[in-house]
Amino acid sequence: MPARRPFRTALVAGAVALLATVVAGCGDSGGLRAAGATPTAVSPMKLWPDLRPAASPAWPYDEGSSHTVKGITVPGDDIRKVDPVAVVRAEIAADPADYGSKGAYHETATRMAECGASGGAGCPLLTPYYRDLTGGGQDDLTLGFRLYPTNQTALRVYTVEKHRLVQVLDDNDAIIGVELAGRAVIVRSPAGITGYEYRTTWAWDPDQKAMVFTRDEFLRTGRARHSRTPAPVASKR
Repeated sequence: MPARRPFRTALVAGAVALLATVVAGCGDSGGLRAAGATPTAVSPMKLWPDLRPAASPAWPYDEGSSHTVKGITVPGDDIRKVDPVAVVRAEIAADPADYGSKGAYHETATRMAECGASGGAGCPLLTPYYRDLTGGGQDDLTLGFRLYPTNQTALRVYTVEKHRLVQVLDDNDAIIGVELAGRAVIVRSPAGITGYEYRTTWAWDPDQKAMVFTRDEFLRTGRARHSRTPAPVASKR
């Protein structure tokens, strides 16, 4: 940006003049000084080059999937006109194994009765967010709702395809926080060791037509110590 070059030049000149004054005041000759020995670069070592490569994963990864949400219309293909409460209720109706009276998340189904047009004190639905995560030029919908009576939170992303509401991310986890960074969704989850957390990044894959995880990290966030008791599963609410 040429307009900023004169400012930068003046700033650098001033810094050089100030440095020269300081050096002169200290009586330093201005000669170069060694910073110490430089570590020798070591190239990567490939282990077991004759090992037969695995043809399939040892356990299944949730690599991403998508499906059309039945019973939900998208007026004018505008996802902002879709009722988030109706979207969650459609999922509950389609999955009685999880949300039925004997399901793991049965209390969520019960509390959905407390969700009005603007939510409610006991409503498990969190504030919806809108951003283009799929690169289609239109907003997509990111939803979160609590999975009572557990400490998990459901994370969902929806887009519009051919006048239909399509779910492109389906993730349940114990969540510390969620961030939208560009077109990626970053999920922070607690680890079994205090002072650490998991961070999973989901991004749009145009080939799979779904959000897939692109990075899974185990990061230190503070002083670590081994946890003697597992985190409780049931919510105290």
